[in-house]
Amino acid sequence: MTVGSAWRGKLLVGLLGIGAGLAAVPAYAMQASSLQASPLQASPLLAAAVPTVTLCYERANVQPWRTEDGRGLNFELLRLVGQRENIRFDFQSMPWKRCLAQLQANAVDGAFAVSFKTDRREIGEYPGGATPDAAKRMHIDRYILIRRKGSNVEWDGKALHNVDGAIGAQLGYSVTDLLRSLNVTVDEGSQRSDELVRKLLAGRLAAAAVGGGDARTLLAGPFGAQIEALPRPLIEKPYFLLLSHRLVERQPQLARRIWDAVEAVRDGEQYRKLEKSALPAAGKGKQP
Repeated sequence: MTVGSAWRGKLLVGLLGIGAGLAAVPAYAMQASSLQASPLQASPLLAAAVPTVTLCYERANVQPWRTEDGRGLNFELLRLVGQRENIRFDFQSMPWKRCLAQLQANAVDGAFAVSFKTDRREIGEYPGGATPDAAKRMHIDRYILIRRKGSNVEWDGKALHNVDGAIGAQLGYSVTDLLRSLNVTVDEGSQRSDELVRKLLAGRLAAAAVGGGDARTLLAGPFGAQIEALPRPLIEKPYFLLLSHRLVERQPQLARRIWDAVEAVRDGEQYRKLEKSALPAAGKGKQP
């Protein structure tokens, strides 16, 4: 054997060894290496798979629906919607008027929980548009009239009687439209229901219109011995997830997915159990 042929033989053996080493590398390891080599190509796909939807809510405790720190049935409902649809919700608490203003400016993707008012269609989109689809509501609640014990203020379901002052309501709440239609003076200078009760007990209000959850909390709290709720509710209405005009226009399929999922989850067994444990024994949405 010549020197040249010996050298060629060693080279061939070396190449065969390299080939054998490559063949011994598992296929999945090679695939993983190729994914790691191009993270910029993979991450946009992963990000697109889980959309983030920013929602604002009122910075107030409105039990059992929501609390300032992100607890309550509204959050449980949306958490289940997010799991079902693979959507990440980013919750932001703020005063209610600011929340609606942020929604109108498309600075957030949605707001909850919002009752229907015609002029709010300028702010965002309801499921069902001009005639909201109540089947896609987040929940039903009612407004209750609170008066001082011993007061003669009455509500017969059609008219208010013996009103000797203004009726208080929280700033930006839809019940103010109903109160004005009843030809009473409305004081909406308070952002919290406990502020309304303090005004009521100070003689600055004849009565206060508060949500059903707030009514239960107030009656069970330190003011409970001095106030009472009229037995007939002022009004009962559905509350919705209001989405921004921009989201509905640019991502109509995502909007439909969210609203459809709200209905499906709300009627599902898992959420019903949560709702049953949180709401009074009188039934869903039934307030004092």
